[in-house]
Amino acid sequence: MSFSPSFNPPTRILMGPGPSGAHPRVLKAMTAPILGHLDPEFLKIMDECNDMLRVVMGTSNRITLATPGTGTSGMEAAVMNLVQPGEKVVVGICGYFGERIAVMAERAGGVVTRVQAPWGSPTDLAGVQAAVKAAGNVKLIGIVHAETSTGVQTPVEPFVKLAKESGALLLVDCVTSLGGVPVTVDAWGADAVYSGTQKCLSAPPGMAPLTMSPAAWDAIKAREVPCNSWYLDLSLLEAYWDERRAYHHTAPISMVYALHEALALVLDEGLEARWARHEKNGRALQAGLEAMGLVLHADAGYRLPVLTTVRIPEGVNDAEVRGALLHRHGIEFGGGLGDLRAKVWRIGLMGESSNPGNVLLALRSLGNILREQGFKADVRAAVDTAATGLA
Repeated sequence: MSFSPSFNPPTRILMGPGPSGAHPRVLKAMTAPILGHLDPEFLKIMDECNDMLRVVMGTSNRITLATPGTGTSGMEAAVMNLVQPGEKVVVGICGYFGERIAVMAERAGGVVTRVQAPWGSPTDLAGVQAAVKAAGNVKLIGIVHAETSTGVQTPVEPFVKLAKESGALLLVDCVTSLGGVPVTVDAWGADAVYSGTQKCLSAPPGMAPLTMSPAAWDAIKAREVPCNSWYLDLSLLEAYWDERRAYHHTAPISMVYALHEALALVLDEGLEARWARHEKNGRALQAGLEAMGLVLHADAGYRLPVLTTVRIPEGVNDAEVRGALLHRHGIEFGGGLGDLRAKVWRIGLMGESSNPGNVLLALRSLGNILREQGFKADVRAAVDTAATGLA
């Protein structure tokens, strides 16, 4: 067996559902000297991460930290710590990741009620209300704010109201929304919110910001049985992230550096300005796709600006189009997941990848490849329409 001595990954324009491109400052931070996970200087960096996370997540929650692992580790930490065997959980599902919450809650021993919505529509509020009423004494309601599989954004506030009225805690998946669209944990009144570094925060995948309300933390402290995940047991993780610095695991030092720089970049840009940038670029892309003659999949009024699902035209080969984009132009689009496999493309404009140049390049490149596939794409109309939106 022979091995190539070279290590030279190609440069890509990441416009899929994640990861997004990373800012040079983030990549540079990851090359900084490794410190020990209890080094006083590293602990200062951790503290600064906590402080910046509270600002970016819009919360004053004391329990705000980042779990080691991708966004799914934040999901698992939230679910496994909050759900005890036999407790009732209602999950609003409108895509792939809502189902993942439900599966995790079942693995934690919860009695789960799923409320399904079409993959392209927001979470079914009336259905969740009915399920909560029918179940009675529900411990946790789970929803996805930004469903990565469908490009749908579900309004959080009505579910907060429902949770408060029913005495339940509300869990919100913000993996694809944090840093790209408004996430305001305290203003919402949500109890458990988690995200990931690799989407709109534009750091490499590897950590999951997470915050718990006082009510959620009280529920964790009141558990009758230990959390069935040792690595993601928040009572242990919290003791490392706070002033006690109790050893739990060897922290991913370079990823903490990356998170620190990514959060600093968000705050340098300003949350309002960052949300506005993502909104402008995302809507310009969507207008351009429609002007090209394509059909957007997500319901109008609930479309994420940071992740767009567009239906693959009849007679067009999904893999060939995405392969041509990748190999000719270095552009990555995502394919469909689950029910939407081979039915949609998922186009991300997240963090560093959300810029006018990428919008116009993607439209031109996609339009020309679609023409080769026999679809009459109006490339000029697509580009002109998007350019108007970007002006």
